[in-house]
Amino acid sequence: MTTQLNGSVLKAFRILELFAAGRSEMSAGEVAKELKINLITAHRFLHTLEQAGALRVTARGVFRLGYMFADLGERVLRDGGPAPALQPVLDDLARATGEACMATRFENDMAVCIAKALPGRSLYVDIRIGTKLDAFCTAHGKLWLAFMEDEKRDTYLATAHLSALTATTITGKSALKQELQRIREDGFALNDGERESDIYAIAVPVTNRTGRMVSALSTFGTAREIVHQRRARLLRHLQDAALAAQSALYGGSAGT
Repeated sequence: MTTQLNGSVLKAFRILELFAAGRSEMSAGEVAKELKINLITAHRFLHTLEQAGALRVTARGVFRLGYMFADLGERVLRDGGPAPALQPVLDDLARATGEACMATRFENDMAVCIAKALPGRSLYVDIRIGTKLDAFCTAHGKLWLAFMEDEKRDTYLATAHLSALTATTITGKSALKQELQRIREDGFALNDGERESDIYAIAVPVTNRTGRMVSALSTFGTAREIVHQRRARLLRHLQDAALAAQSALYGGSAGT
């Protein structure tokens, strides 16, 4: 039996997603235009959300997110953040690829492992939860740099010391900028033995419904064919996993 969805609830969350897209405040007229609804309906939704504590209205008659979301955000972090939701996705990804997999967040200019899954074979590369990865020389780190706000990325590049850790480490800032541009265009990042000479990886972003990157998933191992001969097949598995991760974190069907 198909579950009947409440259209008004879905529309209310579409309004909240407008704020999540980077807008700190919006008027009823702007909401009406964005969602293609009439002004009276927009006012009704906005004031209902205000009454529920999801929004607050300023003296100028525009709306901002309410403080309840700060409380809810703290609750999510106390409950383990995104890692529990991502774990089944990583388990499926490890089975599909036959390689170790992990998810990261970005913290203090480093990609931090928050979840991992290991393949069902005797030899594999492992990583500890909490391991921090340099941004400029790992698939996860470069992915976070590529998809972060321009100002934050420029700040990182202005102060970063790009040490040659292996023969393939990118040590020139101009070359790194070009690599980050390629990553933004292609939607994935590679580690071609750039941090350790015998570790290779492919990483893809996990985004929220407005396109902001919230985590990253990767497949990694000791075989260089991961980023060359097997890249296309592994990338398809990673992209499917990223859609599944978005669905696990934000609900709905994968890909919608």
